Amino acid sequence: MFEMFKLDFMQNAFIISVIVGLVLAYLGVHVVGRGIVFVDLALGQISSLGVAVAAFVGATASTIPIVFTLVGAFLLSLIHIKDKRLKLEAIIGIIYAIASALTVMFISKTPHGDSDIQEVLFGNILSVDMETVKTMGMIFGSIALLHLLFYKRFFALTESFESVESTGFQTTFTKTMFRFWNFLFYISIGLTIVFAVKINGVIPVFSFLIIPSVCAIMLSKNKLVVVILAFAISILGIFFGLNLSYQKDFPAGSSLVTVLGAIFLFVALISIVKTLVVKEKRGL
Repeated sequence: MFEMFKLDFMQNAFIISVIVGLVLAYLGVHVVGRGIVFVDLALGQISSLGVAVAAFVGATASTIPIVFTLVGAFLLSLIHIKDKRLKLEAIIGIIYAIASALTVMFISKTPHGDSDIQEVLFGNILSVDMETVKTMGMIFGSIALLHLLFYKRFFALTESFESVESTGFQTTFTKTMFRFWNFLFYISIGLTIVFAVKINGVIPVFSFLIIPSVCAIMLSKNKLVVVILAFAISILGIFFGLNLSYQKDFPAGSSLVTVLGAIFLFVALISIVKTLVVKEKRGL
């Protein structure tokens, strides 16, 4: 099971997956709490659109994807739905669909269209070198430090979305401060996604953002425990996902998503059993 660590590229893949996975798992707790699950897919696809545009115009720098993602994050932070018949997820879903279509259109005009689409979706984590690992460590470490220093603010912000009557928003933030911290959250998640997608691809990034946090929320109601469980589930998914890829020669990105999916099904089964047990006890 630990044989894969004898290979340098597997060590690099594991390290960078842990770095990315832990930050995404933490941010996922906020994303799920806010009810904006599609925001990751939308920002990830906007980042991919930037990659596609860069490839289309022949640019090699990562500036274009970063600009696309930051602009997208800024615009998403400004969306406020006043019509009660509409939900924020619906608007974000539309943005995702449009960005996806444009990405495919631009990539189809590049010399290696099919392989480029595959890399955009699932990344190429096994090709990561130690220099990239160090760079990503610094970037993601900075984002993690920001959220560690202001964790009370970010959790208060998330709670204001979770509260049906927005009492958290009224008592904790003024309107200006709400917009500032909301914008800062979107910028941090935007930067996380633009660099994560470059390595991991859109689908694994979405999976690491959503699945660990959803599983953790299903297992506990305590905030700290939820974050710790999300971290643990993310690491388990990485270890067994890369093992599956190594042992069976499957693509790494698909293997990671598959294992996370299996963990989710297992946790869902536990949650169902717990619910049935509680109902049975109450019936007695």
